[in-house]
Amino acid sequence: MKTWQSWMIGLARSPGLARWMQANRATAALARRFVGGLTVEDGIETAKRLWQAGFKASLYYLGEYVADPALIAETVRQKKLAVMLLKDARLQVHLSVDPTQIGYGYDDALGERNALEIGRSIQQSSGDAPVLMLDMEDAGYVTRTLALRDRLAAEGIPVGQTLQASLKRTVDDVAAIIAGGGSVRLVKGAFADPRPHAFQSRDAIDENYLALARMMLSADAKARGFRPVFGTHDDALIAEIRQVADTGGWESGQYEFEMLYGVRTELQRQLREQGEQVRLYLPFGRDWWPYAVRRVGENPRNAVLLARALLSG
Repeated sequence: MKTWQSWMIGLARSPGLARWMQANRATAALARRFVGGLTVEDGIETAKRLWQAGFKASLYYLGEYVADPALIAETVRQKKLAVMLLKDARLQVHLSVDPTQIGYGYDDALGERNALEIGRSIQQSSGDAPVLMLDMEDAGYVTRTLALRDRLAAEGIPVGQTLQASLKRTVDDVAAIIAGGGSVRLVKGAFADPRPHAFQSRDAIDENYLALARMMLSADAKARGFRPVFGTHDDALIAEIRQVADTGGWESGQYEFEMLYGVRTELQRQLREQGEQVRLYLPFGRDWWPYAVRRVGENPRNAVLLARALLSG
């Protein structure tokens, strides 16, 4: 019997359904719930509204595992356009990049060149330039993504790295980035991996997440200027992290919580009202269906939005 999540994955991976949904006006409510707009201008306007409400943003142009050189080039163009339009916005934005969307799913050398091109556009931008935040994908890309982070950092490009608590190697990767005074966005990890290098149970992943959070909020990390970002919607973990931060003398603004745009909005508001810095992962672009339907799969309560979209038009 298929699970709810497997049904959602099937819907997300259907090219025909994606084309139909993305062209159908009836699906607008579903897109608006989880996506900041169809264009980079839309995304930045949504980021401005979030900033006025007290939230930072992490902009992400939709598209992953791209193997078409033309689509790779368009993705790079969209990232650079975002950098240009952000130069006077002063929104303290992160610009999220999947390595596979800028070439690593086609040719590693092309991906590195494109990452450097985006990074150098950030360096050349005046004003409050964004941080280039590298997303982490499946296990086959971990070593390559970390090598890319090191290359960008060596070039003086402001770069952060997403790491997954589901992987056993992450303790060493966090330690290395702390030593260099970098930045890590810690997530649980969305890519199930049955191999021995990954934790298998939810409890084990949560336990590792909290252990890594303690490293990221250590006195040594603070002294080195390390910037922790905690990507989670887990109430229990958030409460533990806040306690560790308070005990260690970390102040709001020296660390952040990051959550998905449109997901657990009440929790986001509560944390912000309690003085925490909250950043929202804000996707934009026309290829929104696979992303939005995965958000529905993660929380069946959002299924009403999907049902209305499928039954309308």
